[in-house]
Amino acid sequence: MAVLEDLKQAIISGNRDKAKELTQKALDEGVEARTIVVDGIAAAMEVVGEKFRANEFFVPELLIAQRAMKESLSMMSGAEVDYVGTVVIGTVKGDLHDIGKNLVAAMLEGAGFKVVDLGVDVSPAQFVEAGKENSANLVAMSALLTTTMGSMRDTVAELEKAGLRDAVKVMIGGAPVTQSYADEIKADGYAPDAASAVEQAKQLLPV
Repeated sequence: MAVLEDLKQAIISGNRDKAKELTQKALDEGVEARTIVVDGIAAAMEVVGEKFRANEFFVPELLIAQRAMKESLSMMSGAEVDYVGTVVIGTVKGDLHDIGKNLVAAMLEGAGFKVVDLGVDVSPAQFVEAGKENSANLVAMSALLTTTMGSMRDTVAELEKAGLRDAVKVMIGGAPVTQSYADEIKADGYAPDAASAVEQAKQLLPV
């Protein structure tokens, strides 16, 4: 569909005004919100993620595409979107860094996930409560400081204690985080960057 291909290109190039205009055009033409998300927005962010991994795009390009994506999503605030899953995301207790977390949240949203962003300095209890309230399929945690990584382990333990562990997948990431640490704390997935996080989420929650 031409309008969705044009929307995809507008988001990739970071043209916010065009993305907004084309989203409205697609809605006016009767295109379903789910189709706009999957074939327009998610398809665009997938290309952005590929370019980021290939070092063709860097953080500035990622942020510009993210803003265009947000404009597109904002046009569908009243539309019924069939989300592929619900993700509760946050930076763990004691850590106030959020750039990486924000990128992951934006790209997950662009990929068709409902994202509940808890912000920074999020305690294990807050992750658990948000998981319950939103019937989350996935809890995603970020840490930039080695000293705060232990909160990830605590959150996994709290999810188990609350009886949510079988229903909720856990994904972790951040500069000091490794696959071996993910294995150690029994997280289901690890992502070294925002683009990989989307791929990991899709693997954990088959779309």
